[in-house]
Formats: sequence, C-alpha cells, structure tokens
Amino acid sequence: MPTIFSRIASGEIPSVAIYNDARTYAFLDISPASRGHALVIPRDAYPDLFALPPDLLAAVAQTVQRVALAIRSALRPDGINIVQNNGAAAGQTVLHYHVHLIPRWNGDGALALWEPHPADSTALEATAAAIRAQLGAA
Repeated sequence: MPTIFSRIASGEIPSVAIYNDARTYAFLDISPASRGHALVIPRDAYPDLFALPPDLLAAVAQTVQRVALAIRSALRPDGINIVQNNGAAAGQTVLHYHVHLIPRWNGDGALALWEPHPADSTALEATAAAIRAQLGAA
C-alpha cells in the first residue's frame, strides 16, 4: 500500500516541490516548524532507516545536502536542523523514511530536541561497550 509520501512523490497528492531526481524527492512541509521547512524522501518507500538500502541512504543524504545548501542561500537562516525520526517513540508519524530540514533563526524557539544533562562515565562506558559489541557482530 502506498504511503502518503509515495503518493506525493508520484504527483497523486499535490505538494510544493523544491527538488526531484530519479531516486529522491524534496518538498515543503505543509505544517512547517519554520519558513522553508522541507522534507526529503526516497521515491521508493522504506519504513525507516533500518530498512533503507545503503545506496539509497547515500542518495537521500546527497539530496539533503543539496537542498540544505539551497535553503541556506535562499533564506539565509542562522542554522538548519536536520532531523530524522525512527519509530513512534522518536516522533515518526509516516512510515516512509524521510528527513526534515528545518531552517533556524536565532531566538525562533522553533524546536527543542532534548534537555542536555551530565552523564555518568560508568554508564557511558557500559553503553559504548554494548554498542561496540553489536558493531563487531555485524
């Protein structure tokens, strides 16, 4: 079953396109966090980062960079958040891999991702060891 993003990329659902090529599509978000908030998607639907083939991930990343450079030149933001969510707990609402590009201006208050707090060094080492073990297993 096609996702809403597949239907947007195919032209079945209208969007405000800003870039497209054979493998990726970029368009403006209809509920933007800020002016110029864009989404980049692969044309083929994969639910998340974990399912996306590496070559398609690379194609999406190249489009993200290209669109981010264009946003920076066109809108002159003070910064740009690049946000990608995987799973409902992380805020993913559409099961089609996508990357948000959110232009930011000093003091805009558009997005607060987390509240930093000091970590325990023992806990950091244990977490790193668990992740390294999985990387070695891959």
